[in-house]
Amino acid sequence: MKIVYFYQYFSTPKGAWGTRVYEFASEWVKKGHEVTVVTSVYAKSDITASKLVEDKIYDGIHVKILNVLIDNKQSKTKRIASFLKYAILSTYYALTLKADIVIASSGPITVGIPGLLAKYIRGRKLVFETRDLWPEGAIELGIIKNKKLQKLAYWFEKTCYKASTLIVSLSPGMQKYIEEKHKHKNVISVTNAANIELFSTEKSVDADVPFKSYSYAIYTGNIGEVNNSYWLFEAAKILKEKGRDDIIILLIGEGQQKEELLCKAKEEQVSNFIIWNLMPKEKLVPIIQHALVSLVPLKGTPVLDTSSPNKFFESLAAGVPIIQNTNGWMKDFLEEHQVGYTINPNDAMALTQKLIELFDHQTIRIEKKQTAIALAKKHFDKNVLAQKMINAIEKIK
Repeated sequence: MKIVYFYQYFSTPKGAWGTRVYEFASEWVKKGHEVTVVTSVYAKSDITASKLVEDKIYDGIHVKILNVLIDNKQSKTKRIASFLKYAILSTYYALTLKADIVIASSGPITVGIPGLLAKYIRGRKLVFETRDLWPEGAIELGIIKNKKLQKLAYWFEKTCYKASTLIVSLSPGMQKYIEEKHKHKNVISVTNAANIELFSTEKSVDADVPFKSYSYAIYTGNIGEVNNSYWLFEAAKILKEKGRDDIIILLIGEGQQKEELLCKAKEEQVSNFIIWNLMPKEKLVPIIQHALVSLVPLKGTPVLDTSSPNKFFESLAAGVPIIQNTNGWMKDFLEEHQVGYTINPNDAMALTQKLIELFDHQTIRIEKKQTAIALAKKHFDKNVLAQKMINAIEKIK
């Protein structure tokens, strides 16, 4: 089967970004499928291009790289422009590449444009992969305020779902939303996955890591408003005021609020709030493994309750308990399996108290380690989830 996968953020484990498409596609290639990924250049990935379009092969995956830069530090206007440029350039491949199945992986929702053209002009079967709920998220977060634009956005969302033979959502919450609102009869949930071998194989932390194992809470990813990054800063500040700056809050990533948070930490002398630059996933793994707890914060808004962040699955695979603050499926999962905690996204004091409890009672972390790894192997193994998705795709071929 020939599969064309439109996805703007492709990365391998050498990058500092999620590897879902790489992991899934490489498994499909092993099973005899031909996979072409049409991607762009994301600042957090390891993918680069020196020409307008470059063709590269990664573990049997044919990757067409459109030299369009996407960076979370870009202004909203520049990011929208990059999304539209990708959508326009990728339409050529939607119309010319041979394919049995076309997958459009959103967001941004503009990736639906090549998917729709492949569907309606070339007669391809369309699989729409929903990574986040749009435009619900953009409207709830105040990104789209204009009523006419909201109406247009809802129309385009409906058009993409209606055109899709199969919809793959990244969480049970997203699946329920799409089924109830759009009455689509073929929606499945395939969460983000973890490379179990990579994250569960114990590794030593490099000697240049300046603090002890299990003395820090770790956050990896975008540093910004949606990710509730100020909540982490306020918790570090409270720890410092309580004389518990032996507990460190470590952020590894980039984002709109990175520089201002670094400045605030310096100005207010919050020495236990530390931000490091992005690093390849292979180097990141031991730092996650030796963390006291993994932080998975998001802004307290209903649409984010359906989120499926990579760090959730990878932390479990590394045997690290989780603190998160949504009221959706992640909360239910942690409560059912007792491998983490849910805390109010507006209560930095509660986060502080939980960190102190975990630091002062290290047996809690030890008790949860093997349970977390076993759950990751059972529910979130990349090979199992890749097979689940390709099984659903093969049924519609």
